[in-house]
Amino acid sequence: MIAGVVILNVIVLSPGLLGVEIGGSPLETASAVTLLIISLLVVLYGSYTLLFKPPAAKPVSVQLETREDYIAGLGRHRNVKVLKDDISLALDQMERIEKKKTALLQVLGRRFDPAELSFRKFHSVIMEVEKLFYLNIRGLLNKLSVFDAAEFAKFSADNASSRFSSSLIQKKTALYNEYLSYVKGCLGANEEILLKLDQLLLEITELGSADYSNVEEMPCMQELTALIGQTKLYQ
Repeated sequence: MIAGVVILNVIVLSPGLLGVEIGGSPLETASAVTLLIISLLVVLYGSYTLLFKPPAAKPVSVQLETREDYIAGLGRHRNVKVLKDDISLALDQMERIEKKKTALLQVLGRRFDPAELSFRKFHSVIMEVEKLFYLNIRGLLNKLSVFDAAEFAKFSADNASSRFSSSLIQKKTALYNEYLSYVKGCLGANEEILLKLDQLLLEITELGSADYSNVEEMPCMQELTALIGQTKLYQ
């Protein structure tokens, strides 16, 4: 930008080019001074816009295809005071489910041949439960995408009570609490999934001492299968 302004001034003011000079005719002097003033304003405004003015907010991408996408989505809400603990828990849950899935697949690989039907049944349930886990995270992020904590904080300021009726404040507070309840509900559902995966891992390690003619008879497998079935009904 600065280079462009300099080149323009050189072309207009150089005697060998356009030769507009200060001190010549009144028209030339006025034109030269005007050019210099406009050039200064362009440089100042352009510098401010490029260096100091905050960029316009870009719409948040709703693409949630990889684990990294979910982590990035949660990270956008990490600095919201009222959500800080919940977001930290969600990220911690994502770390734990990865570890539990890895541990389960390792135990299955030692206990069964991958070609066995039992291995495929276990593997299928684990993958479906993982999908359910991330479906809860997706729902949480969808809810947070329309939740404006800053707006509610402003509404709840000390002077809000004098501006709005108690009925309106109660309705706004109820809506706010509904958002938070949904978030905590998703986190609670995922914590239950993590617990069931722990139980499944324990049951798999005890297969040698337990008498199950079919892996589908295992208590935790039945619970996980029922959980998956309920979710598919809602989908």
